[in-house]
Amino acid sequence: MAFQWRFQVLAVALIAALAWIPGARAEPQVPVLWDAKERLPKPDLSALPRLRFLTTTDFPPFNFLDGAGKLSGFHIDLARAICAELGIVDKCQIQALPWAELQGAIGKGEGEAIIAGIAATPQSRQTYAFSRAYLQFPARFIMPKNKALAEPIFDKLHGKRVGVISGSAHERMLRDYFGTVQVVPFDKPEALYGDLKAGKIDAAFGDGMRFAFWLGGSHAAGCCRFAGGPYLAPEYLGTGMAIATRADNPALAAALDYALQEISMKGTFAEFYLRYFPVSFF
Repeated sequence: MAFQWRFQVLAVALIAALAWIPGARAEPQVPVLWDAKERLPKPDLSALPRLRFLTTTDFPPFNFLDGAGKLSGFHIDLARAICAELGIVDKCQIQALPWAELQGAIGKGEGEAIIAGIAATPQSRQTYAFSRAYLQFPARFIMPKNKALAEPIFDKLHGKRVGVISGSAHERMLRDYFGTVQVVPFDKPEALYGDLKAGKIDAAFGDGMRFAFWLGGSHAAGCCRFAGGPYLAPEYLGTGMAIATRADNPALAAALDYALQEISMKGTFAEFYLRYFPVSFF
């Protein structure tokens, strides 16, 4: 059984390795989800009357209103870059709506694409066509800086007390992939972080993005850092963020794929990622 767990962990780590920039592992890491050898065909959107991106205002740092009330965020910059890459800046618009109104708006033709973190699932694919994922969210361990482990960490974690949010996908993943640790469930992140800082647990396991914001904030007080990973496991954590279009418009989704790949290959995506996620979760 230990061999099976080890095999699963190494498989997940291998998947994660594919998302890293090739070459030396300098911090911070920027995820690269596109195969540079694959060349997608450039779409002809000359007949497209307009491209209206729909999003929300309450999902920072992806989309939010800044101090001047201007729509800002990672998704806003990404949508504008997509329009520039497709050569249709003059046809592009970005509109913010309440989350509950997004599906109805695109269904009524009030927008052509939703860039707001709609999960691509078998159920949602009945309503939408999706671009490929442009960002994924790995699971990570965090540990006190003076005790942080480096890969391979499977055997090093044996018997360690590892905190995780109770009932979460990360708890299921931790129990399945790292079965030799002592799982310590927490109801709230604040309690988990508090016990990690106090040395009551050896590590915490959870969403890398949330951990990154905590590590970079004042509450962490520089106590901790990432250890091992990152771990991508779609069967637990989903396939990541993608742009949704109407189900009957897969050609637009394919055009978005072209733009997203170009943005990644040219380094524009890395610029956005480092701007909004200064503590990389990869």
